[in-house]
Amino acid sequence: MEIKVKELIGSLHEQYRILGAIEGYVRTVSPIDQAYDDSLCFCKAKGERALEIIRSSRAMVIVCSDSLEFPKGEYWGKTLIQVANPRLTFSRLLAKYFFRRPEPIIHRTATIDEKARIGRNVHIGPNSYIGDCGIGDDCIIDGHVYIHDGTKIGKGVIIHAGVVIGTEAIAFERNDRGELEWFPQISGVIIEDNVEVGANTIICRGSLSSTLISKGTKIDNLVRVGHGVRIGNDCIIVAGTIICGSVEIGDQTWIGPLTCIRENVTIGNRVLVGAGSVVHKDIPDNLTVTGSPARPIPKGWNK
Repeated sequence: MEIKVKELIGSLHEQYRILGAIEGYVRTVSPIDQAYDDSLCFCKAKGERALEIIRSSRAMVIVCSDSLEFPKGEYWGKTLIQVANPRLTFSRLLAKYFFRRPEPIIHRTATIDEKARIGRNVHIGPNSYIGDCGIGDDCIIDGHVYIHDGTKIGKGVIIHAGVVIGTEAIAFERNDRGELEWFPQISGVIIEDNVEVGANTIICRGSLSSTLISKGTKIDNLVRVGHGVRIGNDCIIVAGTIICGSVEIGDQTWIGPLTCIRENVTIGNRVLVGAGSVVHKDIPDNLTVTGSPARPIPKGWNK
């Protein structure tokens, strides 16, 4: 692949400043410390450290912070694209020029229920099973995925290998003899537009109301989402997290790796839950919590 530097720059929609030449081509992307002469890279560092990293890199085109001030004319033969958020700008360029969606085909080994409703431009990988569900346009469903009946999936959803959606969670009640009797789980799962679900994650169906994953939320690998959980918009749920039944999570909340959230807890909007936390009671909006049990972090703790 050979992309003109002018074309890269011309595709940007955010505010930017260019230092150095705008001629030439990029042919690959690399970490900035492993770059080649034709690499596109980014540098998220700031201050003098950033100048040292950029100066020593072989990369031809580097996306970097607009807070950096370079010695006049000393761009070391590079093209520097200065923006407010270098990682975000680089990710957009990566998605536009270097990411290739799989072809929208249904693999011959996939099994599709005759009642399933499959949208346009949907890719379904090998050995996957799609039950009596609805799947929106432009979805990518990788191999060895199992989607149970009663699941509704929106547009642009990405589901990675080994995911199970719509299985039962554990739900029993003890009778007067101390025996466990099954509590049927008869609802489904709703996954809204532009959600991503990581490999080997399990999303359980609801008991009486559907489990809900709202628009734009990203779930990492090896996460377990219990029955009747409701997760808001644009959340990040990191690997190894266990979310027990009937938990509610607000919008734009970040749940760190290996977190455990007990049943019936409500977590607010824009909350950050630190790695390895055990959340046993409600958390209001805009807090950072960590620990077992999870507690708010005092202001100024990291200064």
